[in-house]
Amino acid sequence: MSETLVVNEIYLSLQGESTYAGLPCVFVRLTACNLRCSYCDTAYAFAEGKRRSLDSIRAAVLRLAKPFQPAKATVAPAAPREGTHGTSTGGGAGGGGLRLPLVELTGGEPLLQPGALPLMRALCDDGWTVLLETSGALDIARVDARVHRIMDLKCPSSGEVERNRWENLDHLRGFDEIKFVIGTQEDYAWAKERIAEHRLEQVCPLLCSWVHPLAPAQQEPTLKQVPAGQTPITRQELAERILADALPVRFQLQLHKVIWPATQRGV
Repeated sequence: MSETLVVNEIYLSLQGESTYAGLPCVFVRLTACNLRCSYCDTAYAFAEGKRRSLDSIRAAVLRLAKPFQPAKATVAPAAPREGTHGTSTGGGAGGGGLRLPLVELTGGEPLLQPGALPLMRALCDDGWTVLLETSGALDIARVDARVHRIMDLKCPSSGEVERNRWENLDHLRGFDEIKFVIGTQEDYAWAKERIAEHRLEQVCPLLCSWVHPLAPAQQEPTLKQVPAGQTPITRQELAERILADALPVRFQLQLHKVIWPATQRGV
């Protein structure tokens, strides 16, 4: 493959969010983002990175994943039902369970670089279970159908609520996921209204992620400010509101920030 991508980092860790939280995952973090969300904790990926060929990226994934691969393939796992996740260490991404570790493209915003599309297609062809973390501001229609898309709907406190691309909802499948990052009472009310308006619980799993406060070193000056007049919400308040409203979502924290320091890279 001749295509290239600007890559910020590639590393092995545990998946920290989504319905895949806790599973081993190779992360391919791409450089650049067209948004400046108020709570962004990866501003270092806005510009830092080196250009790499798709083949070198695939080789790096294979090298990091090598300890997880069985010496010899045995019986193929049964295909999971739609909307469920298997836990097998064998099988391909297109049906037949999960192949661990997972492989996730994240950023930044991966879809800003055209080469992300052939990379995801190649990783699926290689047999990996591929995840995509995307802001929801760019068209997801061209992403390989085998990829599990974890798509944000930006809430008001992000400062980027006007950038949501609502047409993307038509392209989501039952094994994709929608994430609301919630830092204020207003974010929660907005997410609740959107879920009801679009009947999102009928589309795919829904995630409510509490905003972990940024450390001083993460407060990049180009990030948007939380709009005036909004009221912060604690993680306990968020959990209690979800229960009181019987909201059909999965509450989540960023697991990697519970295990490692919030500012540590490569985890």
